[in-house]
Formats: sequence, structure tokens, C-alpha cells
Amino acid sequence: MSPLPAAVPAAPAADPALEGFGTDPWWLIGGKVLVIFAFLVVTVLMTMWIERRIIGRMQLRVGPNRAGPFGLLQGLADGIKLALKEDIVPRQVDKVVFILAPVMAAVPAFISFIIIPFGPRVSIFGHETALQGTDLPVAVLLVLAMSSMAIYGIVLAGWSSMSPYSLLGGLRSSAQMISYEIAMGLSFVAVFMFAGSMSTSQIVAAQQDKWFVVLLAPSFVVYVITMMGESNRIPFDLPEGEGELVGGFHTEYSSLKFAMFFLAEYINLATLSALATTMFLGGWRAPAPISTVWAGANSGWWPVLWFLVKIFLFIFFFVWLRGTLPRVRYDQLMKLGWKVLMPFSLGWILLVATIRALRNDGYDMRQIVIVAAVAAAVVLVATVVWEMFRGEDDKEIVPGAAAGTRTDPAAGGYPVPPMDAPHYHGRAREPRGQATIENPPEEVTSGTH
Repeated sequence: MSPLPAAVPAAPAADPALEGFGTDPWWLIGGKVLVIFAFLVVTVLMTMWIERRIIGRMQLRVGPNRAGPFGLLQGLADGIKLALKEDIVPRQVDKVVFILAPVMAAVPAFISFIIIPFGPRVSIFGHETALQGTDLPVAVLLVLAMSSMAIYGIVLAGWSSMSPYSLLGGLRSSAQMISYEIAMGLSFVAVFMFAGSMSTSQIVAAQQDKWFVVLLAPSFVVYVITMMGESNRIPFDLPEGEGELVGGFHTEYSSLKFAMFFLAEYINLATLSALATTMFLGGWRAPAPISTVWAGANSGWWPVLWFLVKIFLFIFFFVWLRGTLPRVRYDQLMKLGWKVLMPFSLGWILLVATIRALRNDGYDMRQIVIVAAVAAAVVLVATVVWEMFRGEDDKEIVPGAAAGTRTDPAAGGYPVPPMDAPHYHGRAREPRGQATIENPPEEVTSGTH
């Protein structure tokens, strides 16, 4: 009689595979969709509370502390208030597009989160399933497509409002999001090369040994900058510049329609944070100190905790930037996107592709890294030298203005009205430059007033 085999310790749960999606029963698929929807709504409420409390602490004030303990129900109170307010629709708007635009902005935000993996395969009521809504061979492209659809909601909201402020805000927002979405897509190319797939579950599985934030740090930096531009938040909140556009593309919106734009913005915040976690920070995997000491850190339901911690750290990063950085000018915003991020991303993709090709051909990786570092140093030095010796070419030159002279803004060339008061002691003043000797201004005496 052969002896009984020795007990083998249980292996951690296997990573989800593409073949495992689409085979769940209907009740499990519906439950996943419901859980994701509830998670996004609760995340929006928590993000609003976290943002107000953190910025309140940064600005030496209390923040919300009336609705619920520590003000936790303030976001819920605001949502109920917005839903019950009077819905005002201006008379001249295109009503069909005006009503459809908030839906087009909010629905893609919910759809994008369906491909984000929360954890490995677990057992739910005796059925093995992945903690993920679904997955696709081109799952990351679905997120980019949904963000492109949201742009239609923004630009149509500005156009249908029949307001110059709304139209300018919609055009400004669409130009900004399109510009930064291109750089965001380029930042993912290097990740696709290393993972060998566009599936989010496969990208997380490829980071089992080392996260892509270490291997592809430049791509991570580009993505962090572009996700701030995609979220329309400080320092890139140009579409909602209160000083020049009142409220931007949603100036004419109120009640539940405005709440849908508000909801879409904060859901995009969570989606961008979750996408950064999935693409660069190992997804639901525990960080190295925990995973090396604890063998079961990446199995069961514990990975959900690591995933949530990473998401809220990114959200805190967003809030931190909002409380510390000023708004940039629009020309600086577009210059950063088109003249810096895109060329840098293209050069980085060429470098990563070259390194991957050389490694596949059997070259020594140490020599490849040395050559890549030298090439990067040369490009950096050349850029610095070009900036130093470019001189005064980029300075704005006003035609006809000598150095040290002050240009009259009302003298022509700029549509700036004169800052003088329209009346002078009750009498209409003559236009600037047309005062004559026959019509002198009144003399001000001590007894006049």
C-alpha cells in the first residue's frame, strides 16, 4: 500500500484568462454590473467629501461638517438638492441635443469601468469567476473610445445652449481632451509592447514580477500629465474658467442635467485612477513588501483592498494638485500637449521598440541600457543647449513699439476699450483724442463738491 501523498500548500488564485469571460450565469453578470454601478456612485460621494475636507485643511478651514458625522453625507445632500431643483431650459436652445448631451457625457463614464480588474478569480456562491466585469482583447481601446464619446457630449452641450460662453467652453474642452487623449494613447504603446496584449487582465498578469511603473517610468509620467488634462481639473481646468467663461460648456444647465455632468467628471476621475493602477501599478497586486512576506496577499478577496488603496491614493494626488497649483494659460496647455508630450512619447516608443528588438535578437541588456542612457543624455543636452541659445525669438514683438515705451491699448491693434469713465462731472466726455480748445473740461474747484 503506497503512503498518502504529503499535503501541498494551496497555490494562489490563478490570473483570469480571456477565455474565462462571457461564461458566467446571468445572475452573476447582472450582479457584477450592479456592484460596479454602486461602487462608482459611492466613490463619487466619497471623493467629493475627501476633496472638500483635504482642501479645507490645506486652506485652514473646516470643510463640510454639518450633514452627517464629519460631513460624510454632504455629497448625498448635494445630489438630492440638485435632483429636486427647478430644471430651467433656456428658450432658444436645441432641446433634443440639449437634453441628450448630459447623457452622452455620463453613460461612457460608466461603461469604461466595466473592463477594470478588481482582483483575481474567486468563488461566489460556488461559481468561480474573475473580479472583473468583462475583458476584451482590445479592452484599453474601449476606454479610449468611451472617452472620445464623452467629448461629443461636452461639445454638443456647448453648441445646443446657444450661448457664446457655452460654445467657447465646449470648443475649448473638446480641443483640450482630443489633444491630451492622443498623448495618453501613445503612453500606453510601451505597455502593450511589454505585456504583449491590450487586455487589462493580461496586462496585470504581466506585472507579476515587476510593475511597469519601474520599467516604463517615462510612460507613467506622460500618463499622469495627460490624465490631468483629460479630467479637466486644475491646473488644466480651462473649459470651466469662471473669469472668462462663467461656467464653461454647462453654463446654461441646472438641476439633474448639471448633476450628470458633475457625476461624469468624478467618475472619470475614478476611471483614470483605476486605469493608471491597472496599467502601471500592478493592478490588484499587493506591493512588494507585503507580497514577499505574505504568500496569500494576492489571493482571495484581499487584492480588492490593495486595488482600492491605490485608487484613492491617485484621487488624493488629484486633490493635492487642485489645492496647490494655479491654472495655466490655454496656449501653455496646448503647447505642452502638442510640442512636448507627443514628440517625447513618439521618441520613447521608438527607444522601447529598439530595446525590445535588440533583446529578442540576443544582445546583452547591459550594453543596451548603457547605449539608451547615452542617447537620452545626448537628446537632453541638445534640448537644453537649444533652449539656451534660442535667444529672444519667442518673445512677443508689438509692431511699432520701441523698447521701454508704453503702448496705448486704445490706439489701435488690440480690441481693448479705454478705462476712462464715460462721464465727467455729469457731462458727456469727448472721445479720447478728440478734445478741442473750444470744448475744454470743466475746472474743478474746492467748492464744486
